[in-house]
Amino acid sequence: MRALIVDDSRAMRSIIGQILKGIGYEIAEAGNGREGLQRLEEGPTPQVALVDWNMPEMNGLEFVKAVRSDSRFASVRLMMVTTESEAGRMASALEHGADEYVMKPFTREVIVQKLEQLHLAPA
Repeated sequence: MRALIVDDSRAMRSIIGQILKGIGYEIAEAGNGREGLQRLEEGPTPQVALVDWNMPEMNGLEFVKAVRSDSRFASVRLMMVTTESEAGRMASALEHGADEYVMKPFTREVIVQKLEQLHLAPA
């Protein structure tokens, strides 16, 4: 299983990466949405992308919209992992194609539970 972590915080990419590696994922990273799209273009296509909202150059919502507008990436599940807690923001992300929404701070268990809900937790 492969995951793409898109977050401008190196520390946050490391934390999420450790969780995912611990359950058997291979990881690719990007520091903003534009880099995230580059990683998708380069391949291989991940099963899931965990995406921050607030990033320079291209934010998480713009990334979600861009991924959802490209049929090559229709199978990629998108999980927002963000400090944005306003209900309207969450609704907007889900409306534009995010599959799940996790608020920071989070625990390992929350990430694993969301992956299970997406049928992406390794057995």
